[in-house]
Amino acid sequence: MYTLSKVMENSEVINFSSLEKEVQATLEADRKYRRENDAKFRALNQNVASYEEFRDIVLASHLKPLDRKDISEAPRKQPWNPVAYRTKQESNSDEQDQLHLSEIEPRSASEFIRDWRRLTGGPFEKYDLLVRLGGETLEKIFKTEIGLGLLGEFLLVLSRGLKPRDVYRVIGVLDGLTRTGRFSLGLSLLSQAEKKASVELFQKLQGSIDKHHSAKDYSCDGLELHEPSLQDNMNDISAKLKEVTEKYNIEK
Repeated sequence: MYTLSKVMENSEVINFSSLEKEVQATLEADRKYRRENDAKFRALNQNVASYEEFRDIVLASHLKPLDRKDISEAPRKQPWNPVAYRTKQESNSDEQDQLHLSEIEPRSASEFIRDWRRLTGGPFEKYDLLVRLGGETLEKIFKTEIGLGLLGEFLLVLSRGLKPRDVYRVIGVLDGLTRTGRFSLGLSLLSQAEKKASVELFQKLQGSIDKHHSAKDYSCDGLELHEPSLQDNMNDISAKLKEVTEKYNIEK
């Protein structure tokens, strides 16, 4: 089928290196011809739907399926225990994402939610964040709207973490939340557990006020009052709590 050209280094000596390359090229051309020809017959027998499919079969005729040896000797990139590997990766990612409470200064709802989800210290750390930010800041952050489910989550956190010395601050947080966007909608969508937590929260607040109503020492063991005009007037705090309680539709 094919003829070999005469390759001579000179008139008497044969260049075997060039001759070998030409032989190899001829053999490879012959193998390619047979391989593609067989692929054409296979494509015809498969009744391919288009010329593109026919062409792809012919062009891929040089590809060979992997055998077990190829698979076993290939470098393994998939971990033997993907569950443990993924857990380790997530753990490393969590360590990088951890935040210190003092570093959190959200200026928008999206920033708050991002930082809120990254807190790893549990409900008490989230409680400290809400108390530290205060009602006025939360009101500004969620001026447009308070995200779906956040109000209920806040009530659960505040109820579980309430400290007697934070009563005035917590009332301020609750009051600030009533002025956020779509507060009424969020209130109407509270789950039974969240409604129960809100009732318990207001009961705890009222109980702390009643307990310290006549106290003269407002130390860290009692109410921590930050407004001088209120330190000697517990009635004002009670009135504020009553006002906020009505906004949350808490029935006594």
